[in-house]
Amino acid sequence: MIGEDKLKNLIKENNTKIVLVVMDGAGDLPDESGKTALEQADIPNMDKLAGKSELGLTLPIDYGITPGSGPAHLSLFGYDPVKHEIGRGVLEAYGIGIELKSNQLAARANFATRNKDGIILDRRAGRIPTEENERLCKIINKNIDKIDDVKIEVYPGKEHRFVVVFTGENLHDGLLDADPEEVNKKEKLVQNTDEKSSKAADIANKFIKNLHVVLAGEEKANTCLLRGIAKKPAINGFKERYGLNARAIATYPMYKGLSRIVGMEVAEDLNTIEDEITSLKEDFNNFDFFYFHIKKTDSYGEDGNRKGKVKVMEEFDSHLPEILKLGPDVICVTADHSTPTTMSAHSWHPNPLLIYGQNLRKDRGSKFDESTCAEGVCGTMYAKNVMQLLLAQSSRLKKFGA
Repeated sequence: MIGEDKLKNLIKENNTKIVLVVMDGAGDLPDESGKTALEQADIPNMDKLAGKSELGLTLPIDYGITPGSGPAHLSLFGYDPVKHEIGRGVLEAYGIGIELKSNQLAARANFATRNKDGIILDRRAGRIPTEENERLCKIINKNIDKIDDVKIEVYPGKEHRFVVVFTGENLHDGLLDADPEEVNKKEKLVQNTDEKSSKAADIANKFIKNLHVVLAGEEKANTCLLRGIAKKPAINGFKERYGLNARAIATYPMYKGLSRIVGMEVAEDLNTIEDEITSLKEDFNNFDFFYFHIKKTDSYGEDGNRKGKVKVMEEFDSHLPEILKLGPDVICVTADHSTPTTMSAHSWHPNPLLIYGQNLRKDRGSKFDESTCAEGVCGTMYAKNVMQLLLAQSSRLKKFGA
């Protein structure tokens, strides 16, 4: 890769528009039918576009490495995900609109159920409704506002998820999660990985123990699991890095959070693909770059629901002509990672990639699926290089050298 500093010197601004569509977890493996979800889906518009595009496969991190959603997206946005690690707590905080300061740590938390012996019976407290989550957070904020010299604030998310923000001096990250990761296992406390993070670990564990007392009368949500405890990283945003005015169109908090961290403006109050299409149309003249996220392909992948995953792909495909009608100079359709329904989990398998623009070595394939993309002219590439291709296709890069 050319490197951030040299790339910055090659950026030139113009009026071209880029749309990056991320079908979360779209990559798949063949099921008993011998086909992947993309191969099974009736997606005539994506297939037609594939015949006019460059195709390939992307690796989010490296060969054989299964990525989380955060690093996988960061890679697609052109950032080295190994160099720029962002804790899940930070993503969740920014996802619900909390901008962290340098003296703050954020944790992603689950309400959970424990028995009197400290065994975790349910990691999601029965997926309590969001209204119940809001009630519990009010109780916690009323009863646990400070531990030692550290201020404590909790913020409700969706269903069982919430965010804890610790504010104080000498709080360092480098902490291991308080999560056994499986039910019917003994609860865990936060562990520090070095001496300087010992204070943060102590405060986090005191918070968990105090919460046990405060929520002792609750039937389901009587403990919490703290994960991804981290500080906001230093990272250059899209405008500084690429000269792009960027807009994020997403429905889930974590993806909104990551978008805010990299300097995108985030569309609010979106719940469906139709909502997202409407938002894209309304904002198309106001931004240069659009990140368009589709979540349910991943959700159904994790549920092992092949029919559901296929249906979401078909739903997006029906809206693709509306995006093309807007006339973006470059459109990219890909996935952040693969979530095979046969595995019901993220996987290390490369992701299908489609890039449509003007100056292309067009592929002969007329399908958008894993096997066709594997034969594409882009080959198998690291996802962190995709942004450079999109910039080049949109005439936003100068020549390197004389």
